[in-house]
Amino acid sequence: MLELPVFVTVGTGFWQFSPMRTRRPAAEQLPADELFRSRLENQSDVRHPLVQLSHRLPWSALEQALSPRLPATTATGGRPGLPVRLIAGLLYLKHAYNLSDEAVCERWLENPYWQFFTGEVVFQTCLPCDPSSLTRWRQRLGEAGM
Repeated sequence: MLELPVFVTVGTGFWQFSPMRTRRPAAEQLPADELFRSRLENQSDVRHPLVQLSHRLPWSALEQALSPRLPATTATGGRPGLPVRLIAGLLYLKHAYNLSDEAVCERWLENPYWQFFTGEVVFQTCLPCDPSSLTRWRQRLGEAGM
């Protein structure tokens, strides 16, 4: 049985999907310049397959299952880890569309539906990560995690 996402009312007539953290903060916490950018959820067609899939996937359960395998490296002085939803989403898109690491990152950059699927709130114009990071994530996850 799939755990359906939780919807929270935000303002009049707007709905926000928020079962897990994203790389970008909630609207209340966005920097002032991003408050005036259109949110991806307001631009997306709810009938698009990736939008529907993003609402059906149990992201919070997936995050709990994968977090131990993808630890943040801040304790040892490294950069904070990227969100599990971004990692899992990129690996899914790579597999679903049979793309290389470089190609999935490049297509993510130009596709708002891919960005929405991986948890972005507003359209991004920079790569989410270095393509070589996907290789390291696959090694951390191993066969059992994939």
